[in-house]
Amino acid sequence: MLKTNEDRASATVTSARWTQIYDDLKAAILAHAIAPGTKLPEDELGEVYSVSRTLVRAALQALAHDRLVQLEPNRGAFVAKPTKREAREVFEARAIIEPKVAAMAAAIAKPADVKVLRKHLDEEHKAIHDGRQGDAIMLSARFHEGIAEIAGQTILTEIIRSLCSRSTLIISLYSKRADAFCESHAHHALVDAIAKNSELDASELMTSHLVDLLSGIDVSESAAPHRRLSEILRSQR
Repeated sequence: MLKTNEDRASATVTSARWTQIYDDLKAAILAHAIAPGTKLPEDELGEVYSVSRTLVRAALQALAHDRLVQLEPNRGAFVAKPTKREAREVFEARAIIEPKVAAMAAAIAKPADVKVLRKHLDEEHKAIHDGRQGDAIMLSARFHEGIAEIAGQTILTEIIRSLCSRSTLIISLYSKRADAFCESHAHHALVDAIAKNSELDASELMTSHLVDLLSGIDVSESAAPHRRLSEILRSQR
């Protein structure tokens, strides 16, 4: 059955309403405003945004896909809380896969590919300069995905995207240093190696970059601001 213009407009409005919830929750989680393990009640979120629980559920499912939220049967949704073991395993997996993928990207990268990566670095720097830490973390993850895309490896790109989603939360929540999420010099060096089509340099730089990221992670319990969920989210809007 063909959709009418009215149907399409309704679908667009619906998408925009749950996307706002998704965006606000993601920003609050990455900014440490909502602590790991915090419950995200559908009724309270629906009240904050004046929407149905169906729309709230759509936003929570999208966040679960990003590994930022855990959906537990008969219990509800909670901000993901990676363990120390999970954090180490995520970065160990990345250290196995990404150096090889970086070498593959360097072997075939064209000037246009390098231009895209350098543009991406500019966006990272702007987010850092503007104090948008959550955006900077997400852009850093997207940079790694971009390298995999240049390598032309669909399956490996999907794996790296999943690992980056998980490490994004780990870095955001448990970083010991302010620069752990960006490492701009490391990203610049990687782009330079890829631009020179240097497979060995790209592989070695990626390895050292990931080792350095892991060294900046501390998954000990940390206190988060004790504020009501509704108060946190209303301040995001």
